[in-house]
Amino acid sequence: MCKVVILIPAAGASSRMRGRDKLLEPVDGLPLLARQAAMALQTDCAVLVTVPTDGSRRQAALKPLPGLDMALLDDPSEGLAASIRAGAEWAKTQHADGLMVVLADMPDLQSPDLTLMIRTFQDASDKVLRATDVTGRAGHPVIFPARLFSALTEIQGDTGARDILRHEEVSTLPLPGYRATTDLDTPEDWAAWRQRRMS
Repeated sequence: MCKVVILIPAAGASSRMRGRDKLLEPVDGLPLLARQAAMALQTDCAVLVTVPTDGSRRQAALKPLPGLDMALLDDPSEGLAASIRAGAEWAKTQHADGLMVVLADMPDLQSPDLTLMIRTFQDASDKVLRATDVTGRAGHPVIFPARLFSALTEIQGDTGARDILRHEEVSTLPLPGYRATTDLDTPEDWAAWRQRRMS
């Protein structure tokens, strides 16, 4: 059985929230970041969360979760790239066969979604596996095979691993509804999402 480890990139600046931190918004009785980390830990995989060095509230939200690895990153302006570089280096030390990137701002994802991704990846662990929503639109999580870890340690800028994905044969896996594509970046996004949850 191949070994998958999980990265939750949470070192960004939450700049579109106009002073609020989207990763501390309450979801299912927890700050979103803690909810995502707890969900990932339920898979029994090793989990790394990247947080900003000045993000004491994010760090505090994660403290009650035993068994979690945390990496402190200095520059939130670089977006996903710094987190993915750190995650790929960490995955190497874990001797992992795959690195699953689970975005921190996707509150509809469930632990069984991650487990399904891992099981599916194990059948073809040399290919990238990417979740889609019910319409087939590409989203997250994404699992990268170990052969791409070195390339992931070299990415730059705020486009994440898009350039790598562009040159790869990517397998896809549909998740229920819009779990794979619902991310919340603004106060308006959060208000609309909460309204949908209540209806």
